[in-house]
Amino acid sequence: MSNKSAFPETLQRAVIYFADEDLCIKFFADLRWPDGQPTCGNCGAQRTSYLSTRRVWKCLECKKQFSVKAGSIFEESPIALSKWLPAVWLIGCAKNGISSYEVHRALGVTQKTAWFMLHRIRLAMQCQSFEKFGGQGETVEADETYIGGLARNMHKSRRDARAKLHGRTGYGGKTAVFGLLDRKDGKSRIKAQVMPNTWSQPEARKLITESVEQGSNVYTDEHGAYHALGSEGFNHAFVKHAEFYVNGAVHTNGIENFWSLLKRAIKGTYVSVEPFHMFRYLDEEAFRFNERFGNDADRFLSIMAQVAGRRVTYKKLTGKQEERSQVNEAGI
Repeated sequence: MSNKSAFPETLQRAVIYFADEDLCIKFFADLRWPDGQPTCGNCGAQRTSYLSTRRVWKCLECKKQFSVKAGSIFEESPIALSKWLPAVWLIGCAKNGISSYEVHRALGVTQKTAWFMLHRIRLAMQCQSFEKFGGQGETVEADETYIGGLARNMHKSRRDARAKLHGRTGYGGKTAVFGLLDRKDGKSRIKAQVMPNTWSQPEARKLITESVEQGSNVYTDEHGAYHALGSEGFNHAFVKHAEFYVNGAVHTNGIENFWSLLKRAIKGTYVSVEPFHMFRYLDEEAFRFNERFGNDADRFLSIMAQVAGRRVTYKKLTGKQEERSQVNEAGI
C-alpha cells in the first residue's frame, strides 16, 4: 500500500487523500496485486505494461487492455475511484447507514448512480464464508424478526403486485429474517439471512444445524420452531418474554440489540426496502456489527479487501429480469 504511514483515519482526511485519481489507482493496484505484478483477467498473464495516458495496463501476451477496476465491483463504472473510495468509506462507517440521496449530494453524482454504487459496495460487505458458530461450552443466540410495512397499510394495487411477484413475505406482509449471534471471546458476531417464506420448524432446525457446532449452548425465545433443538445435539434453553427476559446467562438480548440497529437503519435512513433487496441491507448491517471493534480506516480496508471478484449488474439489482420471469410463470 502506498504511503501507508499517512493513511487517513477520518472521513475528512480520506476525501483529501483520495482526491488524486492516480494515487487512487496506485492504492487499489497495490491492494489487489501486493506483489506488484498486475494480472490480466483475460489470459492470467503478468507480463503487462502500464499506459499512463489512459490509466490502463496492456497485457503483453494477449494484447488486451484492462484497468484496475476490471474484475471488481467497480468494473465498467465511469465513476472515478476518487468518488468510489469515499463512498466506500461513507457506507462502511455510517452507524445507521447512508441513503443514496446523501451520497448523491456529498459526491456530486445522480441519486440513481449513488443507489447503484451503494448496492455494489454492499456486495463487497457480504461475508462469503463463516466457520460454524459456537463449540463445546460456547453460546449462540438464535432469534427471528419481521421487517417491513404491514400489507394492510399498502395501496391495494401495490399489495396485489407484491403478492404476485414475491408471494407471502412473512407475518402480516413483512419479511421474515433469521439470525444467529455467537458470544465467543466477548466479541459477539452475527450471521443473518432472509427466510424464504413464513417461519417453520424444519427451516429453523436446518439453519441452526448447518451453522452451529453440536454441543453448543443455544438460547432462544419460546417460539415453537426451536423446541426440538435439544434432540439435535444442542444444549437448548429459552426465555419466555411474556414472563421474563433473562434467566442467568440465558437470554437473547444480544441478537435483539442487532435487530434494533437493523430496524433503526431501515426505518430511519432507508425508509422502505423491497423484500428482494433485504438480504443486501442485512449484509451491510452485519458487516458493521462484526467489524465494530476497529476504527473507520479498518472497516474501509476490510471492504476494499473484498471488492475484487464480485460484480452485480443494474438489471439484476432492479430485479427486472427476475420479475419478468415470475410474471410469465404466473401467466400474466
